[in-house]
Amino acid sequence: MCEIARRLGSGKEAEVFEYGDFALKLYRSESQKAAAFREASNLSILEQLALPTPRIHAVGEYGGRWGLVMDRARGPSFADRMMSGDRRLHIEELARLHLLVHRQPGSGLPSLKARLSANIQRAEELDRSSQDRLLRQLDALPDGDCLCHGDFHPWNIQGSADDIMVLDWLDACSGTPAADVCRSYVLIHHADPMAAAEYVDAYARLGETTAADIMAWLAPVAAARLAERIPAQTDDLLRLAGAPRKA
Repeated sequence: MCEIARRLGSGKEAEVFEYGDFALKLYRSESQKAAAFREASNLSILEQLALPTPRIHAVGEYGGRWGLVMDRARGPSFADRMMSGDRRLHIEELARLHLLVHRQPGSGLPSLKARLSANIQRAEELDRSSQDRLLRQLDALPDGDCLCHGDFHPWNIQGSADDIMVLDWLDACSGTPAADVCRSYVLIHHADPMAAAEYVDAYARLGETTAADIMAWLAPVAAARLAERIPAQTDDLLRLAGAPRKA
């Protein structure tokens, strides 16, 4: 049995620690047993694909918290690299990696549109009229069956050159790549609106799509993120969703 060592990273839902030669991802809440098994299931599906994802070695309870033992990512995050080098080149590299994900099938994973719909209906900041409008807008957008990461941003990519690892596959789903890229736009936008716009342009150019097709998803994607309850982002997300704050 390995010992839980220094913390490698921290996010809203989980923390990652050294665990011998591996990494141990521990969910913050003791009640997140289902999340641990869901991410392990997603990664077991992805092991069959030619993608730089961590391999799962165990799922269990560690110190009263549920977590995953997985391959450890090496090197800096993409976010660190973007801040310390040629941002344009790093954004293009990130977009190429995202394209690699989207070229894979989403077989066996939940529907992206169904997840967005459920989260829009859970968003307490939206009034009923806004929810109905956003759900109609979502329903009119195309379905898809490609692999989508669901949380693809520079902080979830570590390493460089031939040693890159894409992390955090809890929200992996099957859907339209444009929706997944728009999710990345929303995530990056809060930290750096210019980088978010540059990312959409880079993906559109490399993926032979258009920025308009990607940004058509903006309102429902931003509205769905409200269900994640991040108070510091609420006003920005409501603006991106084109919705007033619920009275």
